[in-house]
Amino acid sequence: MGKHFFDLTGRVAIVTGSSRGIGSYMAKSLAQAGADLVVTSRDIDSLKPICEEIKALGRQAMPLELNVLDLDSIERGVGAVMERFGRIDILLNNAGCNRRKRAIDMTLDDWETVVGTDLRGQFFMTTACARQAMIPQKYGRVILLGSVTSYFGYGLIAPYCAARGGVKMLAASLADEWGTLGITVNCLAPGWFHTHQTDRLFQNEAWREYLIDRTPLKRAGGPDDPGPLAVFLASEESRFVTGQTIAVDGGFTTGAVKLSID
Repeated sequence: MGKHFFDLTGRVAIVTGSSRGIGSYMAKSLAQAGADLVVTSRDIDSLKPICEEIKALGRQAMPLELNVLDLDSIERGVGAVMERFGRIDILLNNAGCNRRKRAIDMTLDDWETVVGTDLRGQFFMTTACARQAMIPQKYGRVILLGSVTSYFGYGLIAPYCAARGGVKMLAASLADEWGTLGITVNCLAPGWFHTHQTDRLFQNEAWREYLIDRTPLKRAGGPDDPGPLAVFLASEESRFVTGQTIAVDGGFTTGAVKLSID
């Protein structure tokens, strides 16, 4: 009785790619729940605003320059976090990218950059945190980032779809491997949000109307929508939830279509 659910006080969380967009909002949600934050970006100066917002909530904020495409950068970064905090309880793998081209026009660099960031980067960031912190401390909450493309395939973004589909299975595999080690691994799959990556689509009024028509809740995602699920998956209350991919998409992945036209 009297327990405050989803309390992250005393926990240390890393959120990659958290200088802007839903990454920054999810970082703030974790801080509001009591966690101290490590926020990362390839450009450390871009982290100043989010660090100020986290500190205004009364939590610690450590800015960290980190490139998930660079394995040495990952190992150094995780080591720096351990040196400062001595533990890592929560990892939210938000860093991601996309490139839009016909499949036959995709280059090796396109493939390596997108799959390297969105899949390989999540894997090696997770294993570094597990090796250095979560396995030794016998506790961890890993949140991988998927997408509606973890469920559906779309033309012109083949590497992105391959990566996000892979993330879904990565969560299941790591959950099975680490289940007895006190570590849960889940995949948070945002639906359609107006972000830097999707701005071109959202500028198209006809496309926006199409999206809203396909979404049972009749709106696109808002910046505060993924945060509560991130807090749940980061908390002790999610202790019996692992290996799952959970969409935050207003019902888009129901795949609902109209059965009649008015």
